[in-house]
Amino acid sequence: MKRLLIASTSTLHESGYLEYLRQDLAQLFSGCKQILFIPYARPGGISEDAYTEKAQVFFKSLGILLKGIHTFKDPIKAIEEAEGFFTGGGNTFLLVKQLYQHQVLEPLRNAIFDGTPYLGTSAGSNICGVTMQTTNDMPIVYPPSFKTLGVVPFNINPHYLDPDPNSNHMGETRETRIKEFHTQNSLPVIGLREGSWLDVQGESIILRGNLSARIFKQSKTPFELDSGLKIDLTLA
Repeated sequence: MKRLLIASTSTLHESGYLEYLRQDLAQLFSGCKQILFIPYARPGGISEDAYTEKAQVFFKSLGILLKGIHTFKDPIKAIEEAEGFFTGGGNTFLLVKQLYQHQVLEPLRNAIFDGTPYLGTSAGSNICGVTMQTTNDMPIVYPPSFKTLGVVPFNINPHYLDPDPNSNHMGETRETRIKEFHTQNSLPVIGLREGSWLDVQGESIILRGNLSARIFKQSKTPFELDSGLKIDLTLA
């Protein structure tokens, strides 16, 4: 049975790294002595080692050893033998390129469907969707495909922002960008606001956190889904 926590962000302004998810992560990774970290997205261009060290501090406080996939000679074997996964945020284009380059996208997908617990934040959440085409990131590299894990039957837009009525910014809103996506694609999109996450248990997907999520469907008016409610899989 799939077990995932798909979060919009790793950090809220009022708390430290992953702290707002502490209770849920302790439950998700209950029984895990060691989990595999996928630092390929490299936020701000930091090294994979530096990124791993940052994540290790939090997981050490849970009594869990975290090791970066980049330290293993055989990343596919590391995926297959992992007790749990965490894919952090950063640049989704870089993350997806690296997943394809190291040939670990399919092994990771298989492991998740086999029940290995998974945490994704930001870019690591983006790849849980069918494609990465609703990312907010700049295309700093060229992945061989936009196809991602597809462990949920829709696309995700992490860090979803509502239009600011007091702003003088004349550029496109996040909602406009997603509507542009729907001129060419039929996949539903979940706009995850900061501090929100999807709790996936098998085929059950429930929105958690204090905020609602914005649901986009092709040729339909966007609507709000309140926290605590189940996402209807007929969205797909």
